[in-house]
Amino acid sequence: MPDYSASMASPDYSNQGYKEIIAVLEGAVLTITINRAKYRNTFTGSIHRELVHVFDLCDKDDRVRAVILTAEPTAPAYCSGADLSGGWGTLFSDIEKLEGDHSHRDSGGVLSLTIYRCRKITIAAVNGHAAGVGMTGLQLPFDFRFVWSGAKLTFPFVRRGIVPEATSSYLLPRLLGTSRANALLLTGASFTPDSPHIKDLYYQTLPTRQAVYPAAKAFAEELAANTSQISVAYTKGLIQHPGDSAEENHLLDSMAMKLTGSSADGAEGIVSFKDRRLPKFTGKLSQETTPWYPWWRRLDVLHRRAKL
Repeated sequence: MPDYSASMASPDYSNQGYKEIIAVLEGAVLTITINRAKYRNTFTGSIHRELVHVFDLCDKDDRVRAVILTAEPTAPAYCSGADLSGGWGTLFSDIEKLEGDHSHRDSGGVLSLTIYRCRKITIAAVNGHAAGVGMTGLQLPFDFRFVWSGAKLTFPFVRRGIVPEATSSYLLPRLLGTSRANALLLTGASFTPDSPHIKDLYYQTLPTRQAVYPAAKAFAEELAANTSQISVAYTKGLIQHPGDSAEENHLLDSMAMKLTGSSADGAEGIVSFKDRRLPKFTGKLSQETTPWYPWWRRLDVLHRRAKL
């Protein structure tokens, strides 16, 4: 069992005691593979804990610039949803033994927020069928999604008597618009990646399962080599936490531009452009100490009762 309290600046991902996932760091790209092919890669409490742990680790690891989540291409599904053998109650996590309606947290939502808050480039390489949390927590919070053209994709919640989880009712309308989110969430129907309701969710659609991960890996390696770690983190912050008006957003991006423009990476961007060469960015998030970032209020949903 992994020591989930451990925190290391440069962790050995192969020595974390993971049972449900395989994590391999190659260069600046971390690949996480779901390792439950025998069970159609169903989502369990243990895989939830391992994924939360590894995304927490890589967020703090300066060596990591991009993260890919995928499954073995021989598996029947990327993730076929939650393991329901223990009922719906197994999908909730009690927080500090609070009592009342808000004493629990949806485990898919905890994972989704962990991935969403990761400051690195995140990519879902969906090389199989996906349902339930395989569509929500394991796809929507990522920055990019690659998919197999033959995948069957479904948000089946209304056909199971529950609601969409893993913050999907927030993320999906932002990604695709309310009309298409309605088509996906309120019907519970199955779609393929070429459907007009869902096709814009994906950065690239590949003809075979085997082609999905290599395409995602090449994409990740190019971004890892040629983007600034700090610029990526600030840009993700501006996308996820914009101002309430154009004027407020102008103040936010002006401050972000001032800070990044005066950094070593900002200087390297100018020099490499003038020299007509690829940049060599050296900025590290662990050394980014400005008190301005993050500029938004962070709500700790895991350790105190949220104000709903």
